[in-house]
Amino acid sequence: MAEAVLLTVELALLTTLVLLVVGTPLAWWLARSRAWWKEVVGTVVALPLVLPPTVLGFYLLIALGPNSPLGRFAAALFGHTLPFTFAGLVVASVIYSMPFVVQPVRNAFEAIGERPLEVAATLRASPLDAFFSVALPLARPGLVTGAVLGFAHTVGEFGVVLMIGGNIPGETKVLSVAIYDYVETLEWGKAHVLAGGMVVFAFLVILVTTVTDRRLRRRLA
Repeated sequence: MAEAVLLTVELALLTTLVLLVVGTPLAWWLARSRAWWKEVVGTVVALPLVLPPTVLGFYLLIALGPNSPLGRFAAALFGHTLPFTFAGLVVASVIYSMPFVVQPVRNAFEAIGERPLEVAATLRASPLDAFFSVALPLARPGLVTGAVLGFAHTVGEFGVVLMIGGNIPGETKVLSVAIYDYVETLEWGKAHVLAGGMVVFAFLVILVTTVTDRRLRRRLA
């Protein structure tokens, strides 16, 4: 049980870090670009919101399998393919939780407006300087919300992680899979402990996100 909890926390932390590094510039581009096809990219990013997790997991399994270009590249790079490994779980989790980070950050960037960036430009700040010194601080509520939602969503994943990672103790057996295992083997007590913990965790995530978002917005107002 403890092993599944630690593995889940490790997966969620690593996934959230990757999502912030990858998702923040993507959200900035989606918020600022005038390209006609940016909403096509935005729609692709948002697909996990509506796709059944098993469908996404199935296609990731194919995309990362030994017969695909990505699978062969991963095998050459790591010495093995990504399905049924922790690295595979990270890749799947990043894709599956992407909209939960990108969308709040994009909304925060869009809410900034043009004025602060125009002021930064008149002070001879480069676009990169303006991004780090103006845009990121002003978008902090969205970044915090995205980080919390990305972490929480990764903790609660089931379909995708089961499809791409299977049920390998110490390697891919995360909390949601452990609960499923306990229910299947009629170990109701252990299932109750983990499921109850998830309910409390979900409640705290929503509460902390709401309170933090309001406080940050008041400070920036």
